[in-house]
Amino acid sequence: MKKTYYRYFPTGVGLSLLSFVLASLAMTTTNVTTDQLALVDLRDKITSDPHQILAKNWSLATSVCDWRGVTCSSHHYRVIALNISKLGLTGTIPPQLGNLSFLVSLDMSWNNFQGELPRELTHLRRLRVLNLTANKLGGSIPSWVGSLQKLHYFSLKNNSFAGSIPPSISNMSNRIRHSISAFTTPPTPAITTFAAASGWSTLI
Repeated sequence: MKKTYYRYFPTGVGLSLLSFVLASLAMTTTNVTTDQLALVDLRDKITSDPHQILAKNWSLATSVCDWRGVTCSSHHYRVIALNISKLGLTGTIPPQLGNLSFLVSLDMSWNNFQGELPRELTHLRRLRVLNLTANKLGGSIPSWVGSLQKLHYFSLKNNSFAGSIPPSISNMSNRIRHSISAFTTPPTPAITTFAAASGWSTLI
């Protein structure tokens, strides 16, 4: 008669391993859900989507990693890039976008986004590219942009910002390509001098 052997983990080791696996699965689910909810909040802030791209493609019935303009990491299954440029979108940028904590590249250029930049974007500590060129964003240029230490490219060209350039942004001039333009008022001599001294590629 063939004997059957059973292998048991010691109780402590088995329970620890099971707890680790369950915790890892829970964390993965939570993280994916967090990214998905952040993008749903963005979708819900869109008041005009002329090609119905987000309205039809960003569906909860499909994986967030299959959504148009979304790129996920194959390693930890988090959203690392969002490119919704040139879609003719109109709306505002929700603070929940700051929950995309693994985001490396954010390109929302050439749309019609309005309002001010939410401070919650400071949570995007991994961000290397921030391209908001050619929208209708306004208010003052936020000083917190200077806290995004990993930025390599930063552009606010062709928007409707007003006021002076925060000193914190001048500290970025040696480490990134950057560009700010479309102030609602003509540039003052101080702004022009600042641009020349700090090496900004485009100011006006």
